[in-house]
Amino acid sequence: MSHPKLNGYHHPSICATTDLGLIHQLIVFMPQILSPDEFFNAPGIILDVRSPAEYAHGHIPGAVSFPLFSDDERAQVGTCYKQQGKDLAIELGLTIVGSKLTQFVQTAKKLSPDHPIRLHCWRGGMRSSSMAWLLETAGMQVSLLEGGHKAFRQWVRSTLATPQAIVTLGGMTGTGKTILLNALAERGEQILDLEHLANHRGSSYGSLGLPPQPSNEHYENLLAVQWVSLDRDRPVWIEAESSRVGLCRVPDEIFLRMVESPVVQIERSRSERIAILLEVYGSADPEELIAATQRISKKLGGQNTQAAIAHIREGNLAPAIETVLDYYDKSYLYDLMKREVAIYPIDVSGLSDSESVDRLIDKSREILSEKQVSAQELVINRK
Repeated sequence: MSHPKLNGYHHPSICATTDLGLIHQLIVFMPQILSPDEFFNAPGIILDVRSPAEYAHGHIPGAVSFPLFSDDERAQVGTCYKQQGKDLAIELGLTIVGSKLTQFVQTAKKLSPDHPIRLHCWRGGMRSSSMAWLLETAGMQVSLLEGGHKAFRQWVRSTLATPQAIVTLGGMTGTGKTILLNALAERGEQILDLEHLANHRGSSYGSLGLPPQPSNEHYENLLAVQWVSLDRDRPVWIEAESSRVGLCRVPDEIFLRMVESPVVQIERSRSERIAILLEVYGSADPEELIAATQRISKKLGGQNTQAAIAHIREGNLAPAIETVLDYYDKSYLYDLMKREVAIYPIDVSGLSDSESVDRLIDKSREILSEKQVSAQELVINRK
């Protein structure tokens, strides 16, 4: 008799028996197998049963690490599989997991007292099916992600490729782009904060005072979850960035749209820009500021680097910022000129955040109106 396979799910006990009565009893505990979209919309906590290292490299945002094997245990099973074959590897896995079954159930019930649980492993294979069997047997309602994390990563790529109108928020260093981006969100505008998700402000100084950056894979995961929630009939504001935010690479699907989108460029007085940067970096560790300055010493020039460092050591950040801004202004203008798109400057010097946002929203509506008119004229001309 062949082993049953129901809805793509291999139940570990079903696959090990030919007893029809036992099979009938076990089928009662069959979890739901859900596509990525169904999985995300289903109720319950998401448990990632992959190893801690796999989880750390990248996971579904909001998922809780719930490893069937530790990193060392996974390595042991993998080595056994390669050297001694599948059967012995399964036996080793059962030996390792056996003593942890009660703990798995108790922890799962604490994490989800109402019992609905979503879980997955890498490919929707034995790790997730084994854990699903255990938790279903313990009376919990379980849903599995069809294809596992691998299917989620495919969903990420297809989601990021979804077209979306973009307004790029530009401006030199210190013009308060992030401040205004958040103010736009408070007004109900759609935003995608590339720097916030990357834990980095995008410059040599960008990591100061922030948590470690996510892996590039997890950065894509975070972006995709936000991208899928956007209203396709409204534009999204994205701060102008290079292709990398610190160590995180902006996905091509988003970056290529950004560089083709109109730029609303914020302009402020030099004194306001320095004041904003003092607010951001004024409490930073001087040694970290010096290290960040040294990282751009070749582009800043030896004399300017030493001057900036001297000011930092004296606790006099304003002239240090003044020196560094000269480099960043030139770099920003160079990158901006490479973009063959319309640029709309907005001077917000002396304005409150609320007044600045008023101008930004008015300009974006004007831009979108012009684009709609141009598109209509193009259709007419083609006719």
